[in-house]
Amino acid sequence: MKKLISRWYLFIVAGFFVFAGLVFILCGESSIIAVHDNLDLFIPQFQMMKNTGTFWAHGVDVPFLGGISRDTLPAEFSVYTMLYMILPAYPAYIAGYFLKIVIALFSCILLAKDLYGERFEAYKPLVWLLGFAYGLLNVFPAFGIPFASIPLVIFLVRRVYREPSVKWYGALFLYPLLSYFSYFGLFILAYMAVSLIWLWIKDKRFPLRIFLAVCVLSAGCIACEYRLFGTMLLSDEVTIRSTMEAGSFTAAEIAKTIKEVFAKGMFHAESVHTVLVLPVCMIYFLWRNVSYKKNKNLKGIVNDLYNLLMLVIVFNSVVYGLYYWEGFRGLVEALCPPLTGWQFNRTVFFSPFLWYAAFFLVLKGIYDSKRRGAKAAAELMAFAAVMIIVLSGTRYNDLYHTCLDQTYQIVKGRQTDQMSFGEFYSAELFENAKEDIGYQGEWSAAYGFYPAVLEYNGIATLDGYLGFYSQEYKEAFRKVIAPALLRVPESRDYFDSWGARAYLYSGTDISIVNASRNYQITEQDIYIDLDAFKALGGRYIFSRMALTNAEEAGLTEAGVYTHEDSTYTLYVYETAGES
Repeated sequence: MKKLISRWYLFIVAGFFVFAGLVFILCGESSIIAVHDNLDLFIPQFQMMKNTGTFWAHGVDVPFLGGISRDTLPAEFSVYTMLYMILPAYPAYIAGYFLKIVIALFSCILLAKDLYGERFEAYKPLVWLLGFAYGLLNVFPAFGIPFASIPLVIFLVRRVYREPSVKWYGALFLYPLLSYFSYFGLFILAYMAVSLIWLWIKDKRFPLRIFLAVCVLSAGCIACEYRLFGTMLLSDEVTIRSTMEAGSFTAAEIAKTIKEVFAKGMFHAESVHTVLVLPVCMIYFLWRNVSYKKNKNLKGIVNDLYNLLMLVIVFNSVVYGLYYWEGFRGLVEALCPPLTGWQFNRTVFFSPFLWYAAFFLVLKGIYDSKRRGAKAAAELMAFAAVMIIVLSGTRYNDLYHTCLDQTYQIVKGRQTDQMSFGEFYSAELFENAKEDIGYQGEWSAAYGFYPAVLEYNGIATLDGYLGFYSQEYKEAFRKVIAPALLRVPESRDYFDSWGARAYLYSGTDISIVNASRNYQITEQDIYIDLDAFKALGGRYIFSRMALTNAEEAGLTEAGVYTHEDSTYTLYVYETAGES
């Protein structure tokens, strides 16, 4: 019994898995799943590949944005992609959520064991709790596993450096199955290159093992993401990245951005460190370095691992801010043209792990002090970090928002305004509409809701959301939406300076696309160049609202559809003169 009590942290981890598993199983597709860069982007891409059988196909197009190469979509040699090959979309998404937590937890355990050896047992509660906390962070869902696996790649590089063997080099080669090159892999290789130079200077000999590790990991990235490398390096197609504008901040705006991302993080990499982790880490940082100074141990300041972690966090924050300085961004792109349009400020994606690694070192220091109550205090803070993450209502905290929705139904007899997974895609509604109009794969577009909904439901779209497609198609699609862009300057600037969201824009509102249950707009005029739409092969427009000027615009109503499980009223229009 005493042994079980001493492992209380295992019950917290197991209890969470049981509770969260029950929530997502019992709620099923009624769960509230984040839309932004999730339901509207990656999940429909996976579903399109499943619908068209193109996960492993070559030389084929997928039916959105007028037909785009399958090579621009996620790699097949990816654990996250494989989940969607094997499972239906909702179970695959939930499996990815839990797998992210497991990978983060055991990656942290492996790294801690490697760092502390026999002393690991003494720190086991802290390792488990903070590894669990890191896994719980509700980061960008499609890249949750790459986030979670950061401590694993550090462990593998350490193994290669200290005990090189075919086993460890092989594991490093396969590591990209868990990662993603554009968001993580390139930065990991850059950090490894920096460590190579540092070790070379420190040891006064060339670190061949690290050099081989860089080569092996690079080869693994190319093998797993050969489509990405082929598209980036071998294609001469001009893409929308050539016209993307990130803007240029003033010095004051850059300073504010650096401060905010250091203190709060950014929404794709929400580390939820502001309330507890940040103040504890900053107090410890001041105390530790004042102690070094008092003892006249300046060498200790330089060699301190904790200081290194804080320095890299600051570096990541500064790079994030400097990215929005046009002069700095232009210099980087001039030195390396392939990086044009690429967001090199994604170094900030490594900051969540660094914050919790630094927090671990603080709590370890409290543990090591052996003062009365120190161990309990450290464990209590680790547990508090877990609870803060669980209870935070951040953008991608699906468990929190699902529980909140269920609570609203029980207590208030109504739901929150966020659509559930099932409501967002409304598969039965669209299946009924497709059957009624005799849909046979004709090119279509969405108005008033996300094109992702059509893509998920097997409808070929001229519109869509993707950060990498041809500039030529962007210009052709712009002709379709030119009447709307002419009327709303904000929409015109948004599309022209970015263009990743090639949607049918409203000619009266800045945005009419949302995922709320209580949609206010029931009818509206549409502003569209129908000749340009038809020139791209467009046949149908699936609208969330009645188009009051449909006849004038050259559209005829093909049907109006509702379904008891959907919040949409679906209006389907086809180009006039089509049967």
